[in-house]
Amino acid sequence: MGTIKLKNIRTYSYHGCLLEEGKIGSDYTVNLEVKTDLRKSSTTDDLEDTVDYVVLNRIVVEEMAIRSKLLEHVAHRIITRIFKEIPSISRIILGVSKINPPIDGDVEAVTIEMEEYRN
Repeated sequence: MGTIKLKNIRTYSYHGCLLEEGKIGSDYTVNLEVKTDLRKSSTTDDLEDTVDYVVLNRIVVEEMAIRSKLLEHVAHRIITRIFKEIPSISRIILGVSKINPPIDGDVEAVTIEMEEYRN
């Protein structure tokens, strides 16, 4: 087995419960970790034998572009789509962070993290 990580994927998205968040948007970062078997690709040196991180990044960016009220909702969509499109992935850990959230306080970011295993 092995792990592929994409760290701090940056997007400008429109998530949030407040009406203003849907209009003005905010900065987000996404951290993604997937478990898959890397043994074959480590010997063949062939992209066909591994999980293409370009595809993972595309899925994250496309799903982050679809507005959700809750970070949990967009994270669930990302996880569901990755499992659907990439059968060789057995586990996903995903963190979605809203940078400078509109809350009463000096908070750099708020993050939700979800971990799911393939059924």
